[in-house]
Amino acid sequence: MKFKWIITRFEALTPATLYRIMQLRAEVFVVEQNCPYLDADGKDENAFHVMGYNEEKEMIAYCRILPENVSYPEVSIGRVVTSQSARGTGAGKEMMQRALDEIRLLFGDVPVRIGAQLYLKKFYEGFGFEVISDEYLEDNIPHIEMLAKL
Repeated sequence: MKFKWIITRFEALTPATLYRIMQLRAEVFVVEQNCPYLDADGKDENAFHVMGYNEEKEMIAYCRILPENVSYPEVSIGRVVTSQSARGTGAGKEMMQRALDEIRLLFGDVPVRIGAQLYLKKFYEGFGFEVISDEYLEDNIPHIEMLAKL
């Protein structure tokens, strides 16, 4: 399956694209994972938005890159999400690699921190992330903090 990737700043997002981002995040985090939380956390305006589209031009994957001192002292990747229809297609892996490549272009070889859902630990380890915290609950889902050194 071939994907199209767009990476852009908040200011360049159209209202329709921002709506689709929020819709995808709500579909997975709020509805599928049954996690009521405040998605509009004030960080999107500082982010670089990584969006993946399938051949039908549907947004099927998304994450945001945050500069240092927004979520963590380090640059971070957050709101990592893949639609149910795209799971198992490699979209998530391709998106993470694109995000890490973009971080290198924007910030250089810097450490990258994530707050990962525990069940995705092995997925993130495949990109060089290592566990740096004890397990904790966020929205009643087990999480861990992980750090990669690019």
